[in-house]
Amino acid sequence: MSEQPENNTQELKPRRLRRSVFILPSLFTVANLFCGYYAILSSMKEMYQHAAIAIGIAIILDSLDGFIARLTHSTSDFGLQLDSLSDVISFGVAPSILVFVWGFSTVDTRLAGASAFTFTICGAMRLARFNVQSGNRKHFVGLPIPAAGGTVAAAVYFFREPIVDTWKANLLVAGIFILAFLMVSTLRYNSLKGVTFGKRSHLAVLVIALLFALIFFLSRETLLTLAVVYVISGPIIKIYNLPRRKKTDADSPAPQS
Repeated sequence: MSEQPENNTQELKPRRLRRSVFILPSLFTVANLFCGYYAILSSMKEMYQHAAIAIGIAIILDSLDGFIARLTHSTSDFGLQLDSLSDVISFGVAPSILVFVWGFSTVDTRLAGASAFTFTICGAMRLARFNVQSGNRKHFVGLPIPAAGGTVAAAVYFFREPIVDTWKANLLVAGIFILAFLMVSTLRYNSLKGVTFGKRSHLAVLVIALLFALIFFLSRETLLTLAVVYVISGPIIKIYNLPRRKKTDADSPAPQS
C-alpha cells in the first residue's frame, strides 16, 4: 500500500516531461507572434527601428521553434498551424504596415495600399502552399515569408530615416511588389536545413564566427547584404540551371511517332 503513491508519482514525472517538451516549441511560436504584434504597435508609434528589430528577433524565434520541435520529436499539426498563423502576423502583416508608414508617405495612397496588401496576401499564400506541399525540404519553392519580411526589416534598419523622396518611395513600392511575387513564384531557394559541411567543419566554424563578428560590428550593412543576397539567389540559381536544362532536353531522345 505504501509503494503505490510513490509509483504513481514516478509515472507522472515522465508524463509531465513529455507535456513540457510538447509545449516548448509552441512557446517560441507565441514569442514569435508577440514580436510581430510589438512590431505593428511600434510602427504605429513611429518607432521604426524597434519594429525592424522585433521582426528580426521573430525570425530567430521562428527558426528555433522548428529546430526544437524536430529535436524533441514534438512536431504536430497544431504546432504547424499555430506557426503559420504567427508567421502571417510577424512576416506578412507587420512588415507591410512597417513599410507602409515608413516609406510610402509620398506615394499615392491607393498604390501604397495595393503594394502593402499584395505583400501580405502573397505571404499568406506562400505559407498555405508550404503547409500542403511535400517532398524535398532542402529547397523552398518560392521566397520564404520570413526572408521577405526580414528583407523589409533589414532595409528599414539600414536606412533608419523614413523615405521622403518620391522616386525612392516609388522604387520601394516596386521592391515590395517584387518580394511579393517572388514568394508565390516557383523559384527554388536553398534551405539551411540541407547545408552540410562534412569534413570542412573547421571551415564552417570560421565562417560562422566571421558572420557573428560582422553582425556585431556592422549589423546594418551585414543584415541587409545577407537579405538581398538570399532574395536574388533564387533568380540566379534559375538562370544558372537554364543551360543544363536545355542540354538535358537536347540529349533526351525524341518521342517516336
